[in-house]
Amino acid sequence: MPILTTQGLEKSFGPQVLFQGVSVSIHSGQRIGLVGNNGTGKSTLAQILAGIQQADTGTISRRRTSTIEYLAQEPRFPEDRSALDVALDGLTAWRTAKDRHEQVSRDLELGTGGLESLLQEQADAAAAVEHAGGWAVQAQVEATLNALGIKNSAQLVGTMSGGERRRVALARLLTLGPDLAILDEPTNHLDVETIEWLETYLVEQYQGALLLVTHDRYFLDRIAQHTWELDGGSVFRYEGGWEQYLQSKAERQAHVERTESNRQNFLRKELEWLRRQPKARSGKQKARISRAENAVAQGPLRTAENVELAMSSQRTGGTILELADVGVDIAGRTLIDCLTLHLRRGDRVGIVGVNGTGKTSLLKCITQEITPTRGQLKIGKNTVFAYFDQARANLDDKLSILENVAGDRRTLPWAGNEITAFSYLEKFLFFADKIRQPVGSLSGGERARVGLAKMLQGTANVLLLDEPTNDLDTSTLGALEDLLQTFAGAALVVTHDRYFLDRFATSILAFLGDGRVRLYPGNFSAYQATRTQEKLDERRELPSPAAARSSARPEKKPPPSKTSLTPHERRELGGLLDKISAGETNAAELERKLSEPEVYKDKVKMASFREQLNQAQADVVRLMARWEELEKRQA
Repeated sequence: MPILTTQGLEKSFGPQVLFQGVSVSIHSGQRIGLVGNNGTGKSTLAQILAGIQQADTGTISRRRTSTIEYLAQEPRFPEDRSALDVALDGLTAWRTAKDRHEQVSRDLELGTGGLESLLQEQADAAAAVEHAGGWAVQAQVEATLNALGIKNSAQLVGTMSGGERRRVALARLLTLGPDLAILDEPTNHLDVETIEWLETYLVEQYQGALLLVTHDRYFLDRIAQHTWELDGGSVFRYEGGWEQYLQSKAERQAHVERTESNRQNFLRKELEWLRRQPKARSGKQKARISRAENAVAQGPLRTAENVELAMSSQRTGGTILELADVGVDIAGRTLIDCLTLHLRRGDRVGIVGVNGTGKTSLLKCITQEITPTRGQLKIGKNTVFAYFDQARANLDDKLSILENVAGDRRTLPWAGNEITAFSYLEKFLFFADKIRQPVGSLSGGERARVGLAKMLQGTANVLLLDEPTNDLDTSTLGALEDLLQTFAGAALVVTHDRYFLDRFATSILAFLGDGRVRLYPGNFSAYQATRTQEKLDERRELPSPAAARSSARPEKKPPPSKTSLTPHERRELGGLLDKISAGETNAAELERKLSEPEVYKDKVKMASFREQLNQAQADVVRLMARWEELEKRQA
């Protein structure tokens, strides 16, 4: 039974028709990815399905008993509420029952009211708590917030950044567990580790249906069972995730091209016939003329438009950029400690790491916006930077697209030539009917394209891009990947988009926390495999629990006569360390297997590995607890 069904949805903004004739349905448990170029109306369609906006025409039927929740790109909450309070919103029955239980318990402690009636009320409230989710709900919500990067659940949302508020909103939605969750760019502002946690949660634990508006191609491939593309005002539906969608779309486009070729052949023949005929024509001939004229009036079929990106590069000198033992401390916290990096021509460095570890601070050091605390930073005399900041701070929301990019200039540089500002903006899919629109009214992806248009008109030999993939559609991402691959200079790019990193990066600069920054050769997949092996090696090299304990106390052991262990327990203790080591090795190997992208294409295999990993980790915890117990009794 469908959760919702639509018939003939249409939405326009002024003369611009976003979509029309949209008839779709979403059933229980379906996982759907919604893709399309920026500005085609994906977020608008998602909000209409969620009941936040209204369509101009058409109908939506929603199942009366179903719940639908929407994750907005910019969620708003009362600023005086904590992250935990917001995340618990919607659990009305649970909160009411829990508050009542706490009040009755306080009354019992104070001796207020009749004992028997209070005991009965307490029991009723406890039963209501269990029925609404149990006593562990708050702990589970705090764990979800922590997994999403909100370490302090008591922090007020009014003190949080936009990205942090999105994480709180996501935690709230996951806590509610609606029948249909509509997530608008859920991976924006999330680091790689958090995205991978979210992927696992949605695949293994989330029971409801999903509609994902996202350009994260790995995320789509691992979660989506169906892909909807909004293109030219229509929704095209495909089976499978990103990879299957690409194959199916290529087949559809080939069919469209064949159809258009046949239509053009028909037009050519009809026009030739019309030119040969005398003015006097029969009724049958007039019908043929009418068909030809109608075919001509249709014009060429619309094909998908793609962004074109190009930038003039400047010759580099012998030295481009060198960092020697650079350290950065901010507010008493070490973000970067002893980083040495030599950037060469052709280097395309992807920068990854948990949010707040110093990635943006590194770019600000390079642009000399902040000064390193220690070490040396040397910039070549011929080095020219082009900087794309994640806040798009160089854009004026009150000015139009044309004014932001061109100012009062009529021509702009393009690939070594001068072209009109109108032609330049068309390459970024901003046409004459849109270029005078204020930037503040644009979608996030359109704003990002304006930022790229403004940055790329200059000449540079080093690109510094801070989260350029946020909000960009897949066609623009592909164009940016091509630009980075062919750019004659060097590039440093902060991004969480793993697919993007795999396509362009020649090395990965990983921020590992506690000031540790390390350069890994290869793309993201190579980095991930190396890090998994490193973690496995680190576990093997760690001192055993017995060695750690012995280093903290004298070598002399208590005499056997004083031990409280039985002979069987002494034998058990002697073998526990080997079992713990074997368990840790097994868990690390399972983690390595789960890090391989191929595993996520086989849901059964992935679930089996995840179950084995959970069991292996639980076994290690159990063995460690037993070892500590026996060690204490022996000491």
